[in-house]
Amino acid sequence: MSTSQNSGPTLSAELFVIPLEESKFIVYAPLRRVAFVANARIVNFLADIKSGQCYNQRTETDDGLVDFLRRLEIIDAGEEILPITTFKGIPSQTSLTLFLTTACNLRCTYCYAASGDTSTKIMGLETAKRGIDFVARNAAQRNAPGFEVNFHGGGEPTVNWRTLTDVMEYAQKTATQFNLNLEASLATNGMLSGEQIAWIVANLQGASVSFDGLPAVHDKHRRMLGGKGSSERVMNTIRHFDTAGFPYGIRMTVTADQIPLIADSVEFICASFNMQHIQVEPAYKLGRGSNAPATETQAFVAGFREARSRAQYYGKDVFFSGARVGILTNHFCGISQDTFALSPDGNVSSCFEVFSEESRWADIFFYGKPDELSGGYRFDLKKLTHLRQQAVQNREYCQGCFAKWTCAGDCYHKSLTVNGSLEFSGSDRCKIIREITKDEILAKIADSGGLFWQEQSDNDQKTISVEKEVLL
Repeated sequence: MSTSQNSGPTLSAELFVIPLEESKFIVYAPLRRVAFVANARIVNFLADIKSGQCYNQRTETDDGLVDFLRRLEIIDAGEEILPITTFKGIPSQTSLTLFLTTACNLRCTYCYAASGDTSTKIMGLETAKRGIDFVARNAAQRNAPGFEVNFHGGGEPTVNWRTLTDVMEYAQKTATQFNLNLEASLATNGMLSGEQIAWIVANLQGASVSFDGLPAVHDKHRRMLGGKGSSERVMNTIRHFDTAGFPYGIRMTVTADQIPLIADSVEFICASFNMQHIQVEPAYKLGRGSNAPATETQAFVAGFREARSRAQYYGKDVFFSGARVGILTNHFCGISQDTFALSPDGNVSSCFEVFSEESRWADIFFYGKPDELSGGYRFDLKKLTHLRQQAVQNREYCQGCFAKWTCAGDCYHKSLTVNGSLEFSGSDRCKIIREITKDEILAKIADSGGLFWQEQSDNDQKTISVEKEVLL
């Protein structure tokens, strides 16, 4: 949309102003993928544009700013495209997650699933086969290139080793039968034998390994059944993955007492291993961690910042699940995107943290069960519709947040834990998300020369220049 000078420029971007120190602000237009640091004068200038005031007596600096904003498509540009996808009808997923067991060979102090304290369930092969048949048929009918099988759980998937290997054999045969590609991955605590490591390297395409960094930190909270620390066993697994060139990431959980050591733990991991990335998360107040001191604090943010800084020296990526400036989406995870995860009993959950029909929020997250007549599944569309509606555009609390299109409303399961069944009203995780997202925006600006950041596609290589005086 173009506007005459007499009527004044018009905002054409959803804008957020993020305060910094010393009367400086980040001006951020997430859907345009642009941001710059500005002073109060510019913020007021943008506020005047939003209110529709005219500018018949603009200064030369104002004219330069208007030109700059126009080139960034913040003013006088076309309508922004919202990053909203929706799901309707009967689901036909091509990705399957299997909760192979609730049993575990560790007794971690913060385990969200409280594995070992609950009844043990083991998935049988026939349960997994039904799931594989379902996603493979869907992939074939949709002309998709392949299907996925992921092993997760409220326990350690490799404890149910025989089923795991039999499942993969069946999945590989099914992929061949339908002429489809198969991608398979594993979330594991790393307590693996040499034979298991060799099999994983030969048969899977990736893994996420839970490892908390410094051996003393890891061993304090991730103990074997007899109370002994597990770090040596886990590091042995990681070293073998490195030797084989096997792709994996590390999932590091931080408890309140270990916050001062986040950076040291990340540096130890970076210096010792060759993982693709490190995910750093505060321990959740779930399961055995329900009564532990809170970790979602400003101290965690400070520790994360230092950890990310040290990891950069090694060329490694450290991330937190709620901060992801490189993504624009209305979905935090698969809960609102028809995640298809099977419990050991064969029922369908949309959440990796709700793996059992005995879970507190099972009635919300379990939305399907086996259909003996068809050999497939029957879905509760009322429950599924509710889950699909948990995308960020439907969350009132999030509408004024600058991180809404990247965080996308954060984890619905954790929202229920904090707010109960009431409307989401924020959490301490929100504070962490905003701080780390702000860091990522500033990093984008710095990497782009220090004045402004504009993400450009390969087909949209515009040259934009601006005098420093215009912004500062």
